[in-house]
Amino acid sequence: MSMTPPGWYPDPADPAVEHWWDGTAWTGHTRAAGTGAPTALTPARPERRTGRLVAVALAGVAVAGAAALLLGGGDGPPADAANSPTPPPVTSAPASPPPAPATSPQEDPGLVVDQLNGITLPVLDGWEKAEFTTDNVPTVSTVADDPCPAASSRTCKRGTVSSRTATATGTSDPKAIAEEDIARAADRAFEEDTLGVRPYGGIRSHKVLAERAAVVAGRTGYLVRWQVTTGQGPGGYVQSLVFPSSLGSESPVIVRFAFSAGPGAPPLSAMDEITAGIRPVGSSTGGGVGSSIGP
Repeated sequence: MSMTPPGWYPDPADPAVEHWWDGTAWTGHTRAAGTGAPTALTPARPERRTGRLVAVALAGVAVAGAAALLLGGGDGPPADAANSPTPPPVTSAPASPPPAPATSPQEDPGLVVDQLNGITLPVLDGWEKAEFTTDNVPTVSTVADDPCPAASSRTCKRGTVSSRTATATGTSDPKAIAEEDIARAADRAFEEDTLGVRPYGGIRSHKVLAERAAVVAGRTGYLVRWQVTTGQGPGGYVQSLVFPSSLGSESPVIVRFAFSAGPGAPPLSAMDEITAGIRPVGSSTGGGVGSSIGP
């Protein structure tokens, strides 16, 4: 809606002339720009008949013009007339910008989405979404990597975290699944990979660091954490975290952690930070409660 107040404005077609705007449309009244003197529309000249008719007509025009000036005031126009086709510039309150579209979890660079299991994994500073993995499962990993201790032509990530559905376990108990899965998690990270390569020279021994209940994405689960000694290199840490999915039949979800113990590797507290940051898809709250567990 127009918010331009009534007044004299420059004629868009002739800057030397001002038109009167009545607040909604142009009137037919003009004046010379900058003079303040209004100029009424010039009426059409009537056909000459008798002197008396001409005198009466001219007197009528003069009276109408004087009355219009008196009624209109010094700054207003005479009586309105036909509208000009072009309105003055419209001044209106600036429109508020439309809200930015919400970012979907799939587009959020701070999350990796496991749509199958209905959870998201946080991407911490110094971490990234892993585009290609041998297991083809949702994975986050450290940006930094190092030459593998027993296969220097290859690189090993300093930390990885991945999620998957627990299958063929014969039980839905998170504790039993985590206790069974931790050995597989250790083998996959530090023993022999899917290509038959032992990047750390195999596992020599392990030590249990933690076995406890954990709340993840609002669900009670269980975690088991090992320290692993390898044939070559500094070894590392693995963790199996199991909890019920918030989807459908609530099938158990396994989140596996594998951290190197070498220089520059992520601290163990990052396992707790990632655990606390796991969320149901579409939720900004409801993550787990992690606690620091030292070696």
